[in-house]
Amino acid sequence: MAQADITQDTGADGRLDKLTTADGTPLKVSIRRAMRRNKLIAFGLTAPLLFFIVFSFLMPIFDMASRSVENHQIPEAMPRTVAVLEGWNGQEVPGEAAFEALALDIQEGQRTRTIGRAATRLNYQEAGMRSLIMGSARRADQLEPPYKQALLEVDDDWGDLDVWRLIKRESGYYTASYYLNAIDLTYSDTGEIVAQPEYRQIYVMLFVRTLWMSALITGLALLLGFPVAHLLATLPARHANLLMILVLLPFWTSLLVRTTTWIVVLQTEGVLNDMMVWLGVISDDGRLQMIYNQIGTIVAMTQILLPFMILPLYSVMKGISPSYMRAAKSLGARPPVAFWRVYVPQTIPGMGAGGILVFILAIGYYITPALVGGQSGQLISNYIAYHMQQSLNWGLAAAIGTILLAGVLLLYATYNRIVGIDNMKLG
Repeated sequence: MAQADITQDTGADGRLDKLTTADGTPLKVSIRRAMRRNKLIAFGLTAPLLFFIVFSFLMPIFDMASRSVENHQIPEAMPRTVAVLEGWNGQEVPGEAAFEALALDIQEGQRTRTIGRAATRLNYQEAGMRSLIMGSARRADQLEPPYKQALLEVDDDWGDLDVWRLIKRESGYYTASYYLNAIDLTYSDTGEIVAQPEYRQIYVMLFVRTLWMSALITGLALLLGFPVAHLLATLPARHANLLMILVLLPFWTSLLVRTTTWIVVLQTEGVLNDMMVWLGVISDDGRLQMIYNQIGTIVAMTQILLPFMILPLYSVMKGISPSYMRAAKSLGARPPVAFWRVYVPQTIPGMGAGGILVFILAIGYYITPALVGGQSGQLISNYIAYHMQQSLNWGLAAAIGTILLAGVLLLYATYNRIVGIDNMKLG
């Protein structure tokens, strides 16, 4: 108390810098040291979380984004060929110097086991390139001058002008090819950006399907979750607690179990079809196909993501005073009008928070569409997993993931501009 009085009095006189502590240290220096010490303690307490975010979130995102443009395989495995092709005009098959450089690169790459990486990388752009390069690599010891004739004898595809144009186009350390493929574009024989052939156009359709299905799931979650959240906010505590347990119960059950349960319920010989046949709604021969399609994905994901809509809505509704509705009714508004014009507008922050949360989770969902979606119910995340685990085209998977991340950030920025992140209430 005495120290506080001294600080206040000296501050009024403007002579704080003349005060000292018991050991003779100026009071201002002591205060600075204390503040610095408190900052270091605060940083020490938050450092584990900071390092966790950096190593488990930011670094993987940076690695993914870098993989989407990396193209080091070809310049590292075929440096002589890349150097020769720098001065090539691309109008005709290159001369002996390019074939000699290619033969030497193939021979060295076969010895160092690096030519396979370049072959795989080129095969992502043009099917058959791996067979061409690896077939030549297996006969690398037979390649002797004149190298052009020797390579053409190994495989006459080396005389194809498009093969050399592809090697030159992908000879840089960075490439935009992955992003072009992710939006169904490619390079023409002359290097122009053109649309993929129609039978290869898949990713734009998948992005569109992912967006509209996620929006539909968000709308259904809002439609089903709003009444439940309203009940939670208005029921007596005894009944509200029981309902809250039912809302939280899915979090205590495995996602895999919940998803496979929907397979049992929705399949043609499942519980729901059997019940409708028993009630006479449909005939036994007219059973509905509600699984392994978009219906299965939408139904299962709506149920799984429903709690993420209910909890933000409940958080907002719980803070709405009942006096607003009573005042509206006392002024002559009928209950439906009072509810729509007084109560609902106050729940918009909860709708926005729940909506953006459900939508972002939906566009990145993988397990549920993979199990119940079939071919027509697959989302873009399933194809990211396909390229990561089966085709091993990590560059294309990274490009698709980066585009998806950019879309999420754009949605987040739009929400912040329209509603405001400060108004978000997640529970």
